[in-house]
Amino acid sequence: MQIAERTVASFHYTLTSPEGQVIDSSRGREPLPYLHGVGQIVPGLEKAMAGRVVGDSFQVVVPASEGYGEHNPEMLQAVPRSAFPADAELAPGMQFEAQGPMGPITVVVAAVEADTVTIDANHPLAGMPLHFDIEIVEVREASVEEVLHGHVHGPGGHHH
Repeated sequence: MQIAERTVASFHYTLTSPEGQVIDSSRGREPLPYLHGVGQIVPGLEKAMAGRVVGDSFQVVVPASEGYGEHNPEMLQAVPRSAFPADAELAPGMQFEAQGPMGPITVVVAAVEADTVTIDANHPLAGMPLHFDIEIVEVREASVEEVLHGHVHGPGGHHH
């Protein structure tokens, strides 16, 4: 069976930076299941998965525009240092959870000055091409419930 609309595919992946540094991997864990065609994985990877079958192994470079998007300078914001706990030792690269208009978001400290802290609400991988090493381990027809709910159910998926 090929990966297509209304199929659930499970795959192992290793995601690396353009420099070859491993960012994330499913190796040593359960494969990642997803419902094809509903946007559960980045668009560029979903496109590369279409038509694949169990046993396929491949590498794909997903451009930033089809991954987590380009880095948006409007997502940088200077906030008062007083918005953080007084005893917090802040440094560039630190991550915090903040409340955004659509719910909680992760922000990264971009710069620290005496009275202000610049935070970056872009996804940490925004602007970066994503290098994936993929192995397809299962492809099956999605259940009616999975299609209606828009996500995988059962082992490795969502449970109600």
